[in-house]
Amino acid sequence: MKTTAVRLYGKKDLRLEEFELPAIKEDEILAKIISDSICMSSYKAAAQGADHKRVPDDVAENPVMLGHEFCGEIVEVGSKWADKFKKGNRFSIQPALNYQGSLDAPGYSYHYIGGNATYIVIPNEVMEMDCLLEYGGSAFFMGSLAEPMSCIVGAFQASYHVPQGTYEHDMGIREGGAMAILAGAGPMGLGTIDLALHGDRRPGFLVVTDIDDARLQRAEQLFTVEDAKKYGVELRYVNTGNIEDPVSFLKKLSPAVESVGGYDDVFVLAPVKPIIEQADLLLAKDGCMNFFAGPTNTEFSANINFYDVHYAFHHIVGTSGGNTEDMRISLKLMQEGRITPQVMVTHVGGIDSIIDTTLRLPEIPGGKKLMYTHKSCELTAIDDFAEKGKTDPFFKDLAEICDRYNGLWSEEAEKYFLKNAPQYQA
Repeated sequence: MKTTAVRLYGKKDLRLEEFELPAIKEDEILAKIISDSICMSSYKAAAQGADHKRVPDDVAENPVMLGHEFCGEIVEVGSKWADKFKKGNRFSIQPALNYQGSLDAPGYSYHYIGGNATYIVIPNEVMEMDCLLEYGGSAFFMGSLAEPMSCIVGAFQASYHVPQGTYEHDMGIREGGAMAILAGAGPMGLGTIDLALHGDRRPGFLVVTDIDDARLQRAEQLFTVEDAKKYGVELRYVNTGNIEDPVSFLKKLSPAVESVGGYDDVFVLAPVKPIIEQADLLLAKDGCMNFFAGPTNTEFSANINFYDVHYAFHHIVGTSGGNTEDMRISLKLMQEGRITPQVMVTHVGGIDSIIDTTLRLPEIPGGKKLMYTHKSCELTAIDDFAEKGKTDPFFKDLAEICDRYNGLWSEEAEKYFLKNAPQYQA
């Protein structure tokens, strides 16, 4: 079986190549990738090469497939797994295997499995660790977004509170409490709002801040105040860039201010020192700050009031990624139609645009870049479909489809893209 894949050879050395996959062993599975969304973690792996903790030292001689947010169909199953997996099954993968304590992961460490490919060989350890997850949805892109969505689920699970007088850690955001999402109108922020409104455990009051009016307006268009009320959540959007004293303003908004003095749960979605310090000041008694945004600077730090850690029982937690159960929760919420992770997608492309997109990811505005690995298409923002459609009927049709879904990617758009976009020819 031939495959076409983006492979990493070293720092910023990515190559789109066609090569032969080995025949699968009895404990392996052959699969076809349909979609992969590009993560900042892939950019970091490409930038760091062998210095990355998950990339092998010998990557220059034995390149690895890149991409870890993928969805596809099973093509062939080795005898060991024939009772559990069947040809034609759709799947998603939890890349954080933690197999025998190793950091090796699909999309970073393996020669024959990664999301930026047409076909892959899934190794035994993926199944051994129960990380090959059946996906029952009809849109492949949802399966790709299960991994980033699982990171948000994991963050909600990791937040905690300790009832006074006990040593019991009550895991999860405080149900019915006051919650703030700071720098929350970006792609992962939108996913966080979605889960806060439509997950199993919801706050009673939610404030979302940002300093970009356009991003806040888009967030409010996608998740309206009226819709939030249907789920028992009072929702407010605030541009803190226009406020002289954001902490005082936000504290006065919280219905919990008189009883507990602030917010039970504060999520920080940008690795910015003033935002972290703002979050610290917003915490209520027994409040939990979740530092969700991953910094690239190993010396990154901020000032925290440790008097309040001691006497007001403030908690600080950081999460990176989600586990397999978080993936399952994400897939379930998607299949039930309770969450709309497509709010994170802003660009679409084909396998021939993956290298440029990955290497330039920090420079490209917007949210998730969704790639269809059997197709040829330059990376294009959904917002640019209409302009391109003036000269290209393909994008004209895509623009009309997206307009029907409030400017979002959809199953209908995916089906049209898969049917009409040019097939990639190696």
